[in-house]
Amino acid sequence: MKSMLNVALPKGRLGEKVYSMFEKAGFECPSIKENNRKLIFENEEVGVRYFWVKPSDVAIYVERGAADIGVAGKDILLEYSPDVYELLDLNIGKCRMAVAAKKDFRYDMSRTLRVATKFKNIASNHYLSKGMDIDIIHLNGSIEIAPILDLSDVIVDIVETGTTLKENDLEVIEEIVPISARFIANKTSYKFKSEAIDKIVKQMALEG
Repeated sequence: MKSMLNVALPKGRLGEKVYSMFEKAGFECPSIKENNRKLIFENEEVGVRYFWVKPSDVAIYVERGAADIGVAGKDILLEYSPDVYELLDLNIGKCRMAVAAKKDFRYDMSRTLRVATKFKNIASNHYLSKGMDIDIIHLNGSIEIAPILDLSDVIVDIVETGTTLKENDLEVIEEIVPISARFIANKTSYKFKSEAIDKIVKQMALEG
């Protein structure tokens, strides 16, 4: 029997886009499109087994070997630094990690900067590189409210269109890094299944 490649797909719109890239690359699994609550789908003929997981968990499944390969946002890879191979930028799910603040905001070097974010490592590294002293306020959602309610001076977050910022009278004051979906592989899996993984990477690169 053909050895199966376990693939962790991020749930949601991005995952659907990613799956259609796998499908076009010849790694289809028709049962994934059925309307049911199953989480694991396989196609023995082409040797793939897909499963849906929360986008921020993909890298954990891949790093720990429950998945051989997966697709994760560059934001997750930068924030958690999982021990995986990053093999390909899929050029989808594009956005940017940025610093935003109220429109009249100016840095005041005489005091500690309050930064609201759910990406505390990205924010810390960014300001460390500037030699700035910061106080991180870890929030999980509605980060835009923090500067409005004077909980923080700035926020570090993912920005796609910038509409939410504009509607809340905030603006991007600095771009930290561009973000997109990346194809990642477990290091041990890559050693033993490199031929199959490279074949997918090659096909996906052609799709991109």
